[in-house]
Amino acid sequence: MPNIKVFSGTSHPDLAQRIVDRLGIDLGKVVTKKFSNLETCVEIGESVRGEDVYIVQSGSGEINDNLMELLIMINACKIASASRVTAVIPCFPYARQDKKDKGFFDIPVDNLYAEPAVLKWIKENIPEWKNSIIVSPDAGGAKRVTSIADRLNVEFALIHKERKKANEVASMVLVGDVKDKIAILVDDMADTCGTIVHAADRLVEAGALKVYAILTHGIFSGPAISRINNACFEAVVVTNTIPQDGHMRDCPKIQCIDVSMMFAEAVRRTHNGESVSYLFSNVPY
Repeated sequence: MPNIKVFSGTSHPDLAQRIVDRLGIDLGKVVTKKFSNLETCVEIGESVRGEDVYIVQSGSGEINDNLMELLIMINACKIASASRVTAVIPCFPYARQDKKDKGFFDIPVDNLYAEPAVLKWIKENIPEWKNSIIVSPDAGGAKRVTSIADRLNVEFALIHKERKKANEVASMVLVGDVKDKIAILVDDMADTCGTIVHAADRLVEAGALKVYAILTHGIFSGPAISRINNACFEAVVVTNTIPQDGHMRDCPKIQCIDVSMMFAEAVRRTHNGESVSYLFSNVPY
């Protein structure tokens, strides 16, 4: 593919390699290092003059450092006279974002959504999916669960939770009937996993036959892995927007959806001036 370069930051080189493999190109040459005072230094190792440049950087690990590295890489490519730098193609979970969200950036931004991959996983891996109910672990996720439930033609429910403080849920109230259903919890990300574990327990108490969790970004910090190992989940499914190999080794319940094809196709369409939104309105389920 001519006139295109894809560079990887240090946060998730495996995802970047998967993307360029699908595009049939090599990763761009870049050296990232830190000075003795921990200042980040980025050196672009090849010409990007007149090229479209894409930078792959995940919000995982040392998030502040990774963000700074991304900004430095953007600046370095701009100085090197790339014709266009598309550095931000965020992966949001399900509901479409409003166009005004793009005002945060002064470069082209296309939001990608995990919904197509999630629907595919459900149909291929949950034999009883037609007897499922899609559940949001909080009221704020109502849009995403209704979108998936509508696509699957199944019911949805939500859990209203009250917090005493961050990462500590005081009470949970289930709104919806999950009795004798396969409950599929859907959320945008999981950090310490206290909320989804409590939610899973609440669903079992309410009569759910099985409980799955599908989470776009699996951060899994602190006690998350031990909580999942001891919880009643059939599976906890995440995408590889964040590296998951270590988590999967430590927790057999964690399964991973590869979204590199979605990113690669978004890069190809953006490079060719095609609609990225077409990606999501024409995905076979």
